[in-house]
Amino acid sequence: MEELVGLMRIRVKRGINLARRDTLSSDPFRLKTRTVAKNCNPEWNEELTIAIKNINEPVNLMVYDEDTFTADDKMGDAQIDIMPLLDVHSMKLQELKDGTVIKRVFPTGDNCLSDESRIIFNNGKILQDMVLVLRNVECGKVEIQLEWIEIPSVKGL
Repeated sequence: MEELVGLMRIRVKRGINLARRDTLSSDPFRLKTRTVAKNCNPEWNEELTIAIKNINEPVNLMVYDEDTFTADDKMGDAQIDIMPLLDVHSMKLQELKDGTVIKRVFPTGDNCLSDESRIIFNNGKILQDMVLVLRNVECGKVEIQLEWIEIPSVKGL
């Protein structure tokens, strides 16, 4: 049985040019976020915290169009590679100037990044902002921010 390594806070900021799954638009929602009705560019601005048991596995993100009387329609998926953020976090950096860019992560065939992602130090936290291109769909991106949360009573990284 895998043990808890830590928690990942995911700030789901917004969707960009999401695919239409209804007549004129879509009603996108994500893991436990609220549904934004009839909008292909939704502003979620919500935080989710998930347990991480295996740091070598990416976090899977899926976006759906909520339907009342039929099964929800898939609007794409992406994998979130958490390793760059964890690598920086394991460096145990302290007291950097707010806004300091610690690492840049670039789009490759192995990740879903749309643009360069930056890992920064801000307000005593190490954060990674990214825009992910959704796969298995004709269009759409999701903007998120990652933050690693260590649990004092857990072994951790």
